[in-house]
Amino acid sequence: MTHAERFTALRPLLFTIAYEILGSAAEADDVLQESYLRWADVDLEVVRDDKSYLARVVTRQALNALRTSARRREEYVGPWLPEPVQTVGVDGADTDVVLAESVSMAMLVVLETLGPDERAVFVLREVFGFDHAEIAEAVGRPVATVRQIAHRAREHVHARRKRYEPVEAARVTERFLAAAAGGDVESLMALLAPDVVWTADGGGKLSAARRPVVGAQRVLALLGGMLRMSETVAGLRFESVLSNGAPAVVVHSAARLEGVFLFEVADGLITHVYAVRNPDKLADFGSPRRVSR
Repeated sequence: MTHAERFTALRPLLFTIAYEILGSAAEADDVLQESYLRWADVDLEVVRDDKSYLARVVTRQALNALRTSARRREEYVGPWLPEPVQTVGVDGADTDVVLAESVSMAMLVVLETLGPDERAVFVLREVFGFDHAEIAEAVGRPVATVRQIAHRAREHVHARRKRYEPVEAARVTERFLAAAAGGDVESLMALLAPDVVWTADGGGKLSAARRPVVGAQRVLALLGGMLRMSETVAGLRFESVLSNGAPAVVVHSAARLEGVFLFEVADGLITHVYAVRNPDKLADFGSPRRVSR
């Protein structure tokens, strides 16, 4: 097999590694492009395991990109949310719960609370199952240090991750979509947990709350504003798509994609709404992504 054939065969997995480390599909694409240029110069005779070798290359490039973007994220206007991706054709998402959860918006938000090395180590170990020696080569740390980082990152994530309920989330999303399309405010209210949180990412480019909004009544007021907007904005429509391994609601107007809304669900109620409206993060949303491990 040629360089290109070997790289293409592993591209969904490599994209998933980069995306989970960076939280940005656009930056992950850049990382894969740079990684391929490095891969193209490699003597294939000395590569014993394509997957391990390329994972190391992609991880190193993703860590470089993450450290470079850290300052931009500190100066970001309002909350910074990971970039949603349309995951049509997710490999194994029906049966691979680890994969589906790992690309969920809720998990990506938790991963944002880790440092760069912790994030890379957690993703490579917990999601992709690489051994500590392979990870040590990827992050440039001793094996003993990687073991400590892995333990610390795992405890950090497990303390913050919410219960993953994909089937219930799909049902709730369908009910939300039906209520929103019908302008049924009472049904929307019935879907919200009392302490529901609304986190919006407009990047200072479109209207969005600059701080998380907490409480069912306050979140309902935001949803009500969205429904009222449908009466004045030409061609506004709501539809369901598969985003980050789970159903999400997208809102289109005649002019553009207005936002992607992803839900965290527990016990049949929405506990967190992630509203991504920054047009820079939605520019390539219509391009389906394959994720794999």
